[in-house]
Amino acid sequence: MVGCKGVFILLIVSSSTWAQSDRYIVFFKDKNSNPYSLSQPEAFLSARSLQRRMHSGISLTAEDLPVTPSYVTQVRATGAKTFFTSKWLNGVLVESNASMISSIASLPFVTKVDLVAPGKKLIGGRSKRLSQQHAGSATETTQAQLQMLGLDKMQQDGFFGEGVTISILDAGFQGVNSALPFQPIFADGRVKMTQDFVTNSGNVYQFDEHGTEVFSVIAAKQKIFTGGAYKANYLLFVTEDANSEYRIEEYNWLFAAEKADSAGTDVIQSSLGYNLFDDSQMDYKIADLNGKTAVVSKAASMARDRGIIVVVSAGNEGTSGWHFITPPADVDGILAIGAVNSLGAKVGFSSFGPTADGRIKPDFVALGQSTAVVLPDGTLSTASGTSFSSPLVTSLVAGLLQAYSRYTPAQLVLAIRLSASQSTTPDNQLGYGVPNYIAVKNYLEANLSADEVFIYPNPASSTLRLAFKNLPQGKVDLSFYDAQGKLLSNPVTNLNWLNNPLEVSLSTLAAGSYFLKVKTATVSKTFRFVKL
Repeated sequence: MVGCKGVFILLIVSSSTWAQSDRYIVFFKDKNSNPYSLSQPEAFLSARSLQRRMHSGISLTAEDLPVTPSYVTQVRATGAKTFFTSKWLNGVLVESNASMISSIASLPFVTKVDLVAPGKKLIGGRSKRLSQQHAGSATETTQAQLQMLGLDKMQQDGFFGEGVTISILDAGFQGVNSALPFQPIFADGRVKMTQDFVTNSGNVYQFDEHGTEVFSVIAAKQKIFTGGAYKANYLLFVTEDANSEYRIEEYNWLFAAEKADSAGTDVIQSSLGYNLFDDSQMDYKIADLNGKTAVVSKAASMARDRGIIVVVSAGNEGTSGWHFITPPADVDGILAIGAVNSLGAKVGFSSFGPTADGRIKPDFVALGQSTAVVLPDGTLSTASGTSFSSPLVTSLVAGLLQAYSRYTPAQLVLAIRLSASQSTTPDNQLGYGVPNYIAVKNYLEANLSADEVFIYPNPASSTLRLAFKNLPQGKVDLSFYDAQGKLLSNPVTNLNWLNNPLEVSLSTLAAGSYFLKVKTATVSKTFRFVKL
């Protein structure tokens, strides 16, 4: 579902439907007689994909092997048309009538066949575009949405996502190949791969403008519009059919995630979610929000387990009867993003948690009300939804991957979580709060020290910085003494990761030697420093 809508169905063959061609997933028992080997992964995974795994200490498993080609050949021999395969779930997508499916189901290496959508679609056709609703005109600056997450400071530090690969899974990318704000991407050759999994047309620059707007928040660049990580590399995949809602779209997401993994993506951005379908037998229940039931949640989990940072919209069900997040936002360890307004207050439509097994969701929030976007014709507008808060966090992730490449993706996700605005008091409305580049930077640089607390520079001319490896619980008590031990001042303050390290003015002190005693509930330490 664009923005977010959303047991498997066992095949039932009836004589009245024998001529109807529908779409099915055929699942295989094993990967026997497979020409591929885990000892030669370069035959099916790119060097970037292998490097990402190595960086995170992730081993290859049988799930990484492609499906056995001869199984697909034998399925095709029944008369069915075969399309995309899934190595992670070990199956193939087919279009077939029920009589052929009976033959497929009887093959000795097939475990089951699931109906995933009625009718034929994978013929290279063109879908009707679903119109989008926009809320007014964008202002001449995108600074507000960048500043909320510190993306402006990230860019001032020289980090624009260069060298990072981001995969966008959406409903279509109308105008991206022609609109001026996207042209620098094509001039630099930074769209590395595209694929349409919905109709198999070979053209992603059609269907719908939702993906265009989502992509623009990350990648567009013009005088009056700045995307959050506009120098990254991109893979664009159409997985969402905006004209209908069936389980096949979850499998399209799976196919795209596997393609992205094989190509070596670092981040998957997806403003899609699934809970209710046009066929109510496919619907999920709130009790299914455990991160393990929905097909798309399984796919997101597998991407996460391969060292990919997955960022998704939390959903726009906050005022509906459903209320809760929509899969794959229920997956542990991926980043589900809710929406706040320019004042940082939760927007009513933003879906909330907890998950069915009691975990906090969403993970973070960002501006999702009147977010500035680029339309297919290159003009600016605003749009609202968790669809547009999610790519802002994706931009932050891309910049951090560039800036702190020595850290693993899991370490960076943890740093974002531990430094966000509600890191110590998360809830199911805002999650861990608003993440921020400066907060993550301060957290990571403080943790480079072996000391629990340290001061710098020393000697200092006008400002002394006090940094904590871990944020203290409660207040920080600072006591300044002269060289003879006389108390000069005793300021008390609170810290968060935006003001850690704490900057303390030394303007009232004359040149000389001093002592600073730092006391918290868990730390008591005295430093000698020199004021120049």
